[in-house]
Amino acid sequence: MLEIFIQQTQAMRRHVEMLDALFKSATEGIIVVDSWGAIQLVNPKAEELFGYDEDELIGKKIEILIPQRYARNHVDHRMNYSQHPKARNMGSNLDLNAKRKDNSEFPVEISLSPFATSDGEYIVSFIIDISLRKKQEEALLEAHRQIQTLNADLEERVQQRTRELAQALEEIEQSKQEVMRALEKERQLNDMKTKFVTIASHEFRTPLATILSSASLIGRYTHTEEDEKRQKHVQRIKSTVTNLTEILNDFLSLGKLEEGQIRNVPIVFPVTDFCKELVDELKSVCKENQQIIYTHEGDSEVCIDRHLLKNVLINLLSNASKYSDAGKQIFLRSSKKEKTVRFEVQDQGIGIPEQDQAYVFDRFFRAHNSGTIQGTGLGLNIVKKYIQLMQGEIRLTSQLNQGTTVSLDLPNC
Repeated sequence: MLEIFIQQTQAMRRHVEMLDALFKSATEGIIVVDSWGAIQLVNPKAEELFGYDEDELIGKKIEILIPQRYARNHVDHRMNYSQHPKARNMGSNLDLNAKRKDNSEFPVEISLSPFATSDGEYIVSFIIDISLRKKQEEALLEAHRQIQTLNADLEERVQQRTRELAQALEEIEQSKQEVMRALEKERQLNDMKTKFVTIASHEFRTPLATILSSASLIGRYTHTEEDEKRQKHVQRIKSTVTNLTEILNDFLSLGKLEEGQIRNVPIVFPVTDFCKELVDELKSVCKENQQIIYTHEGDSEVCIDRHLLKNVLINLLSNASKYSDAGKQIFLRSSKKEKTVRFEVQDQGIGIPEQDQAYVFDRFFRAHNSGTIQGTGLGLNIVKKYIQLMQGEIRLTSQLNQGTTVSLDLPNC
């Protein structure tokens, strides 16, 4: 029996020595507290972590090692745990801090395990200083934030560069379009110059030849009884000069419009008096027995650019006379409404072919049935530009061999 007791005693001593060595050499802080939270055992690692000597902690409440702001709540948690003790990690998913002797704090991980002896119930705490891990985590988080910042900055730079490239492409496209428009305008200008030379050569050659011929013939009529023949050629010269003047006026008006020299300057005037004077003035250009019949509806006072209106109506009435036979009537109508003034010029002339009507306002365009009737193809183009300048609208309807009606709607200022 004695030998067995000695063997058991030796085995127990070895176990105690092993447990003591394990306790003292553990790399984790180990603190044992009783059911009342009083510290009973502290291993060297715990002394190192908290900066206390063992005798400074034995018998003290565990809250001495907890930051003051958490100590009161910890008492409640400790008492609740002592009623239902079980092995677990403390403060799962929470950041835990412990307090050293110098009141400095450090992050920790703590696991709790309850056990019982003949003396009572105890709780052993295993404490790990995770300061290095926290620093590494913070470094990783900072690196992640920097990467996100760099990514955001890179993305912004890419977007900015994309915007700059898009803007550059847009500017290139705009420049390309401007160049194309300039080339097209240059082409149109060259076409216009060519057409101008062609028209001028044609339109001026015949009238000048007529003037030269009539002037030569007048020189031969020296006797009084030949006065009728002389007056006939004088009239031919006057008519031809008038035609040449109209051609030159068309070119001059077109040039001024292109250069922006013409402005819309509305004034108040009685439209009936204006139109009657215009009809009297145009009697001399009408063919034999042609008559311009004028009618008006509404109040006579209007507010329109008088000069531009005169140019428009002269052009339209001259066309009506030119493209109508002798003896045909021409109608000029005006009517005033609240905000607009309407004018209509209607003739009983040759009309415009349906396929040509879409182009009558184009520069240098002449209908296929105009034949040998003199004209530059600029009149209606100039009229439309005048109407646009006055912020009005122009419409044309025509039937072949029955006549043409041109309607104008002008704002009454």
